Amino acid sequence: MELALLVDIGSTYTKATVFNLTELRLEAVVKAFTTVEEGIDQGLKEVFNKLTEQGVELDEVDHKLACSSAAGGLKMVAVGLVPELTAEAAKRAALGAGAKVADVYSYELTAAEIEEIVGAEPDVILLAGGTDGGNQEIILKNARGLAQSELAAPVIVAGNKVVAKQVEEILVTGNKKTYLTDNVMPKLEELNIEPARQKIREVFLEQIIYAKGLDRVEDYLEGVTMPTPSAVMKAAELIAEGTAREEGLGELMIVDIGGATTDIHSAAKGKPTKGGVNLRGLEEPYIKRTVEGDLGMRYSASSLLESVGEQEVLSLVEQKLQNELLDYIDKVGEEVDYVPQQQQEKEFDLALAKAATNAAVNRHVGRIETVYSPFGKQYVQYGKDLTNLNLIIGTGGVVVHSAQPTEILKEGLFSEEEPQILAPLEPKLMLDQDYILSAVGLLAEIKPDQALQLAKIYLEEI
Repeated sequence: MELALLVDIGSTYTKATVFNLTELRLEAVVKAFTTVEEGIDQGLKEVFNKLTEQGVELDEVDHKLACSSAAGGLKMVAVGLVPELTAEAAKRAALGAGAKVADVYSYELTAAEIEEIVGAEPDVILLAGGTDGGNQEIILKNARGLAQSELAAPVIVAGNKVVAKQVEEILVTGNKKTYLTDNVMPKLEELNIEPARQKIREVFLEQIIYAKGLDRVEDYLEGVTMPTPSAVMKAAELIAEGTAREEGLGELMIVDIGGATTDIHSAAKGKPTKGGVNLRGLEEPYIKRTVEGDLGMRYSASSLLESVGEQEVLSLVEQKLQNELLDYIDKVGEEVDYVPQQQQEKEFDLALAKAATNAAVNRHVGRIETVYSPFGKQYVQYGKDLTNLNLIIGTGGVVVHSAQPTEILKEGLFSEEEPQILAPLEPKLMLDQDYILSAVGLLAEIKPDQALQLAKIYLEEI
């Protein structure tokens, strides 16, 4: 019997999943508080104790892998030239590597901005700017500013190849740990984020694990191999694409609603599906992740209300309950671990989850705009067209524990009231009821066929 132990070390909980790879069975799922302050290994020991109580013999486990978003996850600052071009490309590369993007800066960094970056204490800086052969001046000036600062974080250089080596030398002279990789935008509006993603993962393994004390888990596991969002993205790619031996489920989206953010992942090309539509704007990656820090169920409940619009959110409950919903939003914003007790509170959580899903998916997908030219009316697409998407997978506590998960996920579908928003029309809806997505992504690194087979068995169609 071949067993795999897959651990997700989160900021609040450490979750462990044990798969029987021989019989393609989920043997156990347990969780315990992560205990960042006392040491991450303490939470891990508690998880191991719970697994032992469930009859799992840890000495008989063949594979022990982990991902982590503990201690704030992988916190990055992205720096580029033009906000909607190289700065956006750097941001997408960071998000695509499973990072939490603390901020994005454009053009020449001011002294105040450099001080702000240093004060934010990021784990990594991604320094981009200029297409290959394009602007050289800005990335060189930004490198000098960072080199002369008190910045402690390593810097990944992913800008204009003509001066990339010079940028690296400037930073190294300033005693900054520096990594060089390919330009995230070698040509105008052309993305090349995979090399940067790989370099970010390398830095994560070399630097961040030790900085956050995650190296302690190596006494119990084979190591922390990636940030948790990277594991979920790997799962999305595997489930969509399949393997040489196992067919995938087609292009998909994952809706992950959390207390602080709502994350959307898509594995899809997103090209125009209708004739006569021209694609414009920055090229979209096949695996795309967006993180909405103002659309959470707890920490950012009040900002969700503000971002979506008070009337829009209140319209999701009966009029007589609207004042109580406002009180509930204030309550959960302060008591971030609060679990709804009464049916009315569950209805409030349902309303917040529906609002978060609708807003987050609308931001993630593309849109069509009508433009007028000397040749008449034309239709232009910005972003991904996901109208023909095969599948939406819902995950996160509010979706998994809801009595109406379908109603939450349906908020991410195409609406005739907003036909310009290219959201999915008629996808299948599935639920990650056992929280296995990060485990599937980890397992995909070593046993992709079994990982996909287990996903097909344990993701529940709703």
